[in-house]
Amino acid sequence: MTTTNNSIAFIGGGNMARSLIGGLVAQGRNPASIHVADPNAAAREALHADFGVAVFEQAAQAIEGASTWVLATKPQVLRAVCEALAVQAQASKPLIVSIAAGITSAQLERWLGGGIAVVRTMPNTPALLGAGVTGLHASARVDASGRDLAETLLSAAGKTVWIEDEAQMDTVTAVSGSGPAYVFLLAEAMTDAGIEEGLPPEAARTLALQTVLGAARMLTESDVEPSELRRRVTSPNGTTQAAIETFEAGGLRALVNRAIHAARMRGAELSAANE
Repeated sequence: MTTTNNSIAFIGGGNMARSLIGGLVAQGRNPASIHVADPNAAAREALHADFGVAVFEQAAQAIEGASTWVLATKPQVLRAVCEALAVQAQASKPLIVSIAAGITSAQLERWLGGGIAVVRTMPNTPALLGAGVTGLHASARVDASGRDLAETLLSAAGKTVWIEDEAQMDTVTAVSGSGPAYVFLLAEAMTDAGIEEGLPPEAARTLALQTVLGAARMLTESDVEPSELRRRVTSPNGTTQAAIETFEAGGLRALVNRAIHAARMRGAELSAANE
């Protein structure tokens, strides 16, 4: 690399970038080594006030001398952003870390002029609480130090999983990137059902949300498989069995399969649309 320091430049200062920046600062990284470009003045001021990072209106200013660029803009504007920075990318050969859904590493490399190391990632919204999970894929040009740097960056927001076959990143998006919304939908449905059965709305909401939280903690804080945890709380001929049998009879598993497949296919379509 021909960059002059180990600064990280964020192109875009939205919620996901903010969560990563907060995690990096909490890990002990010098805020002055974090540059953030965002066209929104209020967003820039808030980032500087909250974290002490250097902020810029223009991406070309933020990337000056930075050895790592984090692409955190909306996918639909990413091509224009990259093409505008291609000359600087060719001069400095930074490590590119993208958190944009549906944009392949080959697309990013091409838009930046070629010969660029790219790590494509797919975090999810619980990253805002440090409780996310991120799938990462490294292009062939990324060396071991680049993989370590990307993993350190994304681990600031939660757990990380490396995906060797980039084609599976659309499945990562379908399972975990979009996944929080599936849990939110279940919580919404459980709340509505409780109200329908006569519970006061606030009681139904509290019962549903804390049940989701508690179940998630049991899943993540034990080594027991989800199927075994389910069996342990399903007494023969009891209330839980009645509910589970209704879910199964209604085709819940097949419906989840179709939903995740639909999300994966949509991710592939978005990638193709950006060619």
